[in-house]
Amino acid sequence: MKRVLNFVSPGITVSIMAVVFGAFYVSCKKVENPIKYKRGIFNDSVTVALDGINSAYDDYNMSLYTLEGSDILVFSSNRNSAGGQFDLVQGRLTYCFDQTNGLFNLEANIHNDPFTSSLIEKANTMGEDLGPNRFFSSVDGYEYLILSSETENGDLDMFYLKNMPAYGTAIPEIIGPNPVTRLNTTANEGYFSFNFARDTAYFCSDIDGNFNIYMIKYDEKSSISSWLESDYETPIKVDSVNSDYNDKTPFVYYRAMVFSSDRPGGIGGYDLYYSIFKDGNWGAPINFGPSVNTEYNEYRPIIGFNSSYTNKFMIFSSDRPGGKGGYDLYFRGVSFDY
Repeated sequence: MKRVLNFVSPGITVSIMAVVFGAFYVSCKKVENPIKYKRGIFNDSVTVALDGINSAYDDYNMSLYTLEGSDILVFSSNRNSAGGQFDLVQGRLTYCFDQTNGLFNLEANIHNDPFTSSLIEKANTMGEDLGPNRFFSSVDGYEYLILSSETENGDLDMFYLKNMPAYGTAIPEIIGPNPVTRLNTTANEGYFSFNFARDTAYFCSDIDGNFNIYMIKYDEKSSISSWLESDYETPIKVDSVNSDYNDKTPFVYYRAMVFSSDRPGGIGGYDLYYSIFKDGNWGAPINFGPSVNTEYNEYRPIIGFNSSYTNKFMIFSSDRPGGKGGYDLYFRGVSFDY
C-alpha cells in the first residue's frame, strides 16, 4: 500500500516557507522509537506553493544545486526592481521525513550565503537575467553557472561563470561571465541543461521563429569552458518533442526530459510536459495533466532527487490564482516510468 507523507509545519498544515540554501535533514529519526519507514516519499497528491521565497512579483526559473547535503537554490525574480527587470536571487530548501510516523516537513527560506551572493552579484546585469543552471564538472573540477542575459542588441544570449568549489569561509575566484559562443546566435537562447551522462547538452532557441528544443554533443576531451567558448556549431532540433508552437525550458534528469509548451491540446497557456528517453530516442511528450497544469501558465520545471526518497520532486512556476502575485514557485512529488 502506498503511504502518503503529510506536510507539517508549526502553525501551517501544508507549508513551504522560502527557498534559499538547501535540502538537508533527509530523515528525522527518533532514537527512542523504531524505524517504520526506511525511505520517504515526496508528496505527489498536492502541489505546494513555496511561499517563503515567493513574492508579490514574478519568481521563476529555479536552479537546484546539491552541495554537501544542501540544495542551494538560485532563481530569477523581478522583485528587486518592483516588477521591472529580472535578476538572480538565492534561496535554500530544507526537508525531512520522520522515520517513525512518516510525516514530511518542508521549509523554504530566503538566505544570504556569502559565496552565492558573490556569484549572483557577478552574474546579474543591467538587463534581464534568466534561466540559471548550476552544475559541477568532474572533467576540470569547476562549478559552473550558465544563464541567459540580455545583450546590447536586446536578444538573450547564454553566459557562463565558473569557480573552484568553495570550502569553509573562503570565497574562491569567480571567472566570468563569458559568452557561450558555441551556442549563441542573433536570436534568443536559454535554459541550458546537460543530460545525465554529461555527453549531450539541451537548450531552447527561437532562431527559426517559434521556440524549439535543441541538442548538441559535448566533446568530453575538452574542458567545459573551452567547449562553451569554441566556435559556433549548428545544433540539432529534438523533433520528437518539438511542435509547431513554442517548446521551451528543457531540463533533463536521467532518462526524463521536462519542459513547457503552449501547443494545442493542453489545459491552458503553457503546460508542463515530459518525455522519456528509450532506445536512443526521446518519446512523444506526455502532458502532466490537471494534477500539475492549470488553465493558466506553468513554466520552467526542474527535477530534484534524494536517495532517501522513493520518488523525485519537481519545482516549477505558475501564474495561477492563489499565489502571492505574478509567477510563484511550486513544489510537488513526481514519478517517471522509465
